[in-house]
Amino acid sequence: MSAARKLAPLLAIAALALAGCKVGPDFTAPLPPPPTAGYGADGAGRALLATAPAPRWWEGFGSADLNRLVEQALAGNQSLAASNTTLEAARRRIRAVAGRRLPQIDGQVRVERELFNLAAFGFDASTIPGGNPEISLYTLGGGVNYDLDLFGRNARALERARAEAEAQGWQTAAAHLTIAGRVVIQVLTIAAIEDRLAALRELVEASERNVKLTDARRIGGEGTMVEVLSAQATLAEDRVAIPGVEQQLAEARAMLAVLTGVSPAELPATRFNLASFRLPAQVPVALPSALVHTRPDILSAEARLHAATAAVGVATASLYPNLTLGAAGSTQTPSLPGLFGADFLGFDAFGNLALPIFHGGTLKANKRAAEAEARAAAATYRQTVLEAFGQVSALLSALDTDARTLAAAREAAAITAKSLDLSRRSYQIGNSGVLQVLEATRANERARLAVVDAQARQALDVARLHAATAGGWSGEGASPAPAMATTPH
Repeated sequence: MSAARKLAPLLAIAALALAGCKVGPDFTAPLPPPPTAGYGADGAGRALLATAPAPRWWEGFGSADLNRLVEQALAGNQSLAASNTTLEAARRRIRAVAGRRLPQIDGQVRVERELFNLAAFGFDASTIPGGNPEISLYTLGGGVNYDLDLFGRNARALERARAEAEAQGWQTAAAHLTIAGRVVIQVLTIAAIEDRLAALRELVEASERNVKLTDARRIGGEGTMVEVLSAQATLAEDRVAIPGVEQQLAEARAMLAVLTGVSPAELPATRFNLASFRLPAQVPVALPSALVHTRPDILSAEARLHAATAAVGVATASLYPNLTLGAAGSTQTPSLPGLFGADFLGFDAFGNLALPIFHGGTLKANKRAAEAEARAAAATYRQTVLEAFGQVSALLSALDTDARTLAAAREAAAITAKSLDLSRRSYQIGNSGVLQVLEATRANERARLAVVDAQARQALDVARLHAATAGGWSGEGASPAPAMATTPH
């Protein structure tokens, strides 16, 4: 009987096994929210719904320095470097798992020196010339094993690895989006601190003028030393506020340096102010049904759900028999030249069917655990979607609030500026006291700082809304791995 005829039964089993299927649930992507689902706010017309922000949305602020810092952060941030490396590892694991579905081929080369104890075989070594024989033994061989994967355990494992890599890809995209947003927010925060610092310094200058004004009136015999001392006390109080704001500026710049991947000393001495940024009249915002397909954290949660579903298939397949085909051949000879001779050649072909019978409940427990983890992944996905909608809804509402707050703050600042000017003139001609001037100065200070705060909140909310509606990085390195087909075999 030829070797081919001997292997025919094994080949027939292999052909039947190729028609096997994958057990366990097939993944189905969660349905998008219904058309009636919304954010609960429309931003009073400032939001342009159904259009997601541009990938490089920060360029809309019209600042070359801001653009440069974002690019520097995307290139040099160490957290992003770690995320990119983690993505690379996840993709390598796909190839490792895919390799298990191919035949596994191994070779063997062995050299031995053996002493045979003939007494163990019932011989009297003393009657044999030379006693127990000692020989060298050379072995050259190899073998192949192939797991037929009857119930799709390896296929589900590959599906899981691909889904995990996809999840890591989206997580990396989310990390880039987060870093870009944090840089923009940090730059806007620095600009707000710079504006606040400028307002405080102008306030100090105004207080210095009040001191000169009261002192001039005292010298002219129209004022008192009490008025001068009151003005000087106000000046000293105004000066005290400046070092604290300067410290805030230093801390904000240090944080910006960390985000861009350099030391604070290496950060360029760029000066920012809120007036240097251009805010769009309308902010593009993706509809809820589109957001679930564009926001990286949602897509990452969906891919994690896919991986957890595939893990159920892996655990389910472990409950079923596993069939492995294999063949091995070798030559074993006491002399090196005999390794390549047909006289010492032997082979073995086999089919191994492993039947799980009793494992103390481990296999079923693993399946139930995988099912529980899949339910947890589904709940995490739903929570991620809800949080995303809630975040966008809150920011849309903030757009309207910011606009009304800024308008009111500017009106108040204009009124208090006129009041301060009239108070000073009235004091110069003796129609009012110094306290009125100081109170008007204080009111104008609060109004001007309120304008700075309102401008900062508006700019920050615009930036946060861009990031929240999935505007961000779209670089090559973190595009997700392609999803595996989920149709049953």
